[in-house]
Amino acid sequence: MRSLITYILFVVVVVGIGMFIGTHWQPGEWYAGLQKPFFTPPNAWFPVVWTALYVIIGFVGARIFTQGGPGLLWALQLVLNFAWTPVFFGAHNMVAGVAIIAALWLTIVAFIGRAWAGDKLSALLFVPYLAWVTVALALNGALILLN
Repeated sequence: MRSLITYILFVVVVVGIGMFIGTHWQPGEWYAGLQKPFFTPPNAWFPVVWTALYVIIGFVGARIFTQGGPGLLWALQLVLNFAWTPVFFGAHNMVAGVAIIAALWLTIVAFIGRAWAGDKLSALLFVPYLAWVTVALALNGALILLN
């Protein structure tokens, strides 16, 4: 029962903070006015995909907390993830945003590599996250080039 509560708590906290950040630093008119690359996903995808990813991130965090693993890398990716939105959408700083998301991408890759030996499930669960952050990194870089 204690383990189940840990999993629920991790998921609720990660999703909750992600939703708070997403609702307080929305793209707005500034982002709408930017020239976008052809591969920009529809706006409706972002909250759906990020909510699913935050559930996965929370679940993996609970696994790391209860079973051990690369906890520092998990925490670092979460800090970088949560930092990007206020920097990019809040401060309208695309260059700092791309630096943060590049560091996030590297941290996710390092997490997957470190987790693979002891917790393949956590490593595999981060693969879709890596894929989405890869798209986000490319999008962020393209926005800098186009604007």
